[in-house]
Amino acid sequence: MEYVKLGRTGLEVSRICLGCMTYGDPNKGTHAWSLKEEDSRPLLRQAIEAGINFLDTANTYSNGSSEEIVGRAIKDFARRDDIVLATKVFNRMRPGPNGAGLSRKAIFDEIDNSLRRLGTDYVDLYQIHRWDYTTPIEETLEALHDVVKAGKARYIGASSMYAWQFAKAIYTSRLNGWTEFVSMQDHLNLLYREEEREMLPFCEDQKIAVIPWSPLARGRLTRDWDEATARTQSDEFGKTLYTQALEADRKIVDAVGVVAKARGIPRAQVATAWILQKSAVTAPIIGASKPGHITDAVASLEVKLTPEEIEALESPYVPHGVAGFK
Repeated sequence: MEYVKLGRTGLEVSRICLGCMTYGDPNKGTHAWSLKEEDSRPLLRQAIEAGINFLDTANTYSNGSSEEIVGRAIKDFARRDDIVLATKVFNRMRPGPNGAGLSRKAIFDEIDNSLRRLGTDYVDLYQIHRWDYTTPIEETLEALHDVVKAGKARYIGASSMYAWQFAKAIYTSRLNGWTEFVSMQDHLNLLYREEEREMLPFCEDQKIAVIPWSPLARGRLTRDWDEATARTQSDEFGKTLYTQALEADRKIVDAVGVVAKARGIPRAQVATAWILQKSAVTAPIIGASKPGHITDAVASLEVKLTPEEIEALESPYVPHGVAGFK
């Protein structure tokens, strides 16, 4: 396993981050395809034993049960201090007023709820899951600063938003002497590259870590275009992401297959190697529902694509509208 600094911090993270949305009670929340605890634990253990020290979950995943499963796995399979544990806040956790969002009340309530479910005194990275249009960003940032000063989080990060919003947040914190975001978890893969226009250059300039979600485009980059899975059929959010440029997207998926066949490796390794070669990217967030998913993610670190292969993978791309947070 390779390790790098998380942006401009001194924190060392594995070059592969394990996304834990896959692990949770399928009867809770909206992820009917998630894995029960008994099926999740072997995969979490495999990832940790492979040297992946960076785990990402969220309060909303399977209504909190993902955090519970991850917390128990860390306790059983690792030393807490060896793990970089990330979770997120924003989405609705209960009906009624103050059950969602990034108000001071919501953040203070939800960090305590997450710590309880995770069975830990602190998280290493506490991230806002989306931009809250109904709460002043100053209120959110000061609350996050206070969470850090209270010792409940070591660092703070953000997820999908417009680059202007992220810049506004960074400089608002800087002006007020508050804790700044050190990472951006955004939507990036061969089928969706709009983040290359504004967000990636901004993060690279400011030395902010980039930890992309859906680097395999919900698995579409790992199989033939017409092949479906149980998840693709039940993943309602995923169905909204890749419908804008089907002809171009199909050509990209085919190109991944050509490169993979020529190298004699799985397509997942090619798609992950592509995102790893992006200079702004710190660690892609890999979802794993089978042991081979983790094996391929780790193996992709050894795959160095040639300029000709990168050109073949990228050339069919056409501009897309914003997808994943708008």
